[in-house]
Amino acid sequence: MTELIIPAIVSCVVAFFTVYLITPPLIQYLQKRNFTVQDVNKKETVMVSRPGGISIVVGIIASEIILYAFLQLNEILAVLITSILAFAIGYVDDRKVMGGWFKPIALAFAATPIIFLGAYDSNLAFPLFGEVQIPILYLGIIIVLIPITGNTINSIDVLNGVASGFMVIASFSLSIALFILENYEMAIVSLPLGLISLAFYKYHKNPSKIFPGDSGALALGVMYGAIAIVGQVEIVAAVALLPAVINSFLFLASMRRIVEHRQIKGKPVEHTEDFKLKATNDTTAPITLVRLILAKGPLTEKQVSTQIFKLATFSGILAIITAVLMRITL
Repeated sequence: MTELIIPAIVSCVVAFFTVYLITPPLIQYLQKRNFTVQDVNKKETVMVSRPGGISIVVGIIASEIILYAFLQLNEILAVLITSILAFAIGYVDDRKVMGGWFKPIALAFAATPIIFLGAYDSNLAFPLFGEVQIPILYLGIIIVLIPITGNTINSIDVLNGVASGFMVIASFSLSIALFILENYEMAIVSLPLGLISLAFYKYHKNPSKIFPGDSGALALGVMYGAIAIVGQVEIVAAVALLPAVINSFLFLASMRRIVEHRQIKGKPVEHTEDFKLKATNDTTAPITLVRLILAKGPLTEKQVSTQIFKLATFSGILAIITAVLMRITL
C-alpha cells in the first residue's frame, strides 16, 4: 500500500492541474475558431466554447501514463486506450451530428481493448451473495457496459456543470468503494477521474465558460465504466450512477428508440417569463430526470442542478454501502 502513495499523489496532481491549466487557453482558442454553441438556458444570447473534451482527454492521458510508468499494469492501458477511443468517437459527433446508433455501436468497439488486453475478471461480484462465474456472458457485459456508461453521462449533460459535477461525486464514491474492497491499485487508477472532473467543473459550472461536448462526456463516462470493469466493481459503479441511469432509461422508454438528442424536436423543458425552467406539456418530448424534477413547479437552472447533485450524493452513499456489504461477503 505504501508504495502506491507516490504514484497516487503525482497522478492526481497532474490530472487536476493539467485540466485546470489547459482549459482557459482552450476556451480562448475555441472562441477564436468560432467553435461555440448557444447556452439555451440563459435569457441573454450567451455563446459557450465547445468541445471541452480536449482538455479532459489530455488530463486522462497525462495522469494514466504516469500511473502506467509506475505500476506497469495492463488494466491501466485498457482504461487509457478505451477512454481515448471514446473521446475520438465523441469528437466526431461534436463536429457532425451522427445518427442515434453511431455512438452505441462505436463505443462497443471502444470496449475491445479491455478484452484484448485481458484486463478483466469474468466473475461478477454481488453484495451478500458473492461472485457469479459467467466467463462467456461477461464478454457481452463488457461490450454493453461501456456504451451504457458513456451515453449515460452524455445524456445527463443538459445543464451547466451537471455532467462534470455528477462525475466528481460518482468517481470519488467509486474510489472509496475500491479502497474499502482493498483493491488499492484500481482505487489509485480511479482517483484521477475525480480530479479531472473537479478541475473541469471549475469552468463548466453555472455560468459555463465551456461545455464538455460529446467528446468530454463520453471520455468521462467510458473511463468510469472501464474502471468499474477492470476493478471488478460493476454493481457498485451502477449504484453510484443510478440517477443518470434512470435518466437514460426514461429517455429511451419514452422515445422507444435510440435517437441523437440534438435531433429531437420536442423539448422536455421550457422557460417561464423570468427564465426559470419548467416541465413541458409537449407529448412528443422525451421524459427525463430534469423533467421529473420540474414536475412540482418551475426552478432555476442552479436549483435543478442542486437536486441532481443531491441524488448523486445519495447514490454515492448507497454505492459505498454496497461495497461494505461486498467486503463482508469476501
